[in-house]
Amino acid sequence: MTTLPEFAHAAGAVEELADLFHLLGDATRLRIVLACLAQPTAVGDIAASLDLSSSLVSHHLRLLRAARIVKAERQGKQVFYSAADAHISSLLANMFEHIAEPANGMDA
Repeated sequence: MTTLPEFAHAAGAVEELADLFHLLGDATRLRIVLACLAQPTAVGDIAASLDLSSSLVSHHLRLLRAARIVKAERQGKQVFYSAADAHISSLLANMFEHIAEPANGMDA
């Protein structure tokens, strides 16, 4: 059984976490985050790989940066995006493991 950290009970913590899940609940934003997990990736490359416009990707990345889900690093004229930290990568990996598990009688 996992116990929550002390700050999980702080005022606003639940709302902040709900906002984070709301951002990740959008399939397009989730695909953008997943595109940034393996290595830092430029907006144009994300857009091309997901068949989206660069302006749409940039809009979503702005929201994801504000929520500290992704981080940006400028290299010359390009900006490369990656997961903000290992927590984001771990969260997504755990969620994919969760959906891959058999139901084991949980439907009752």
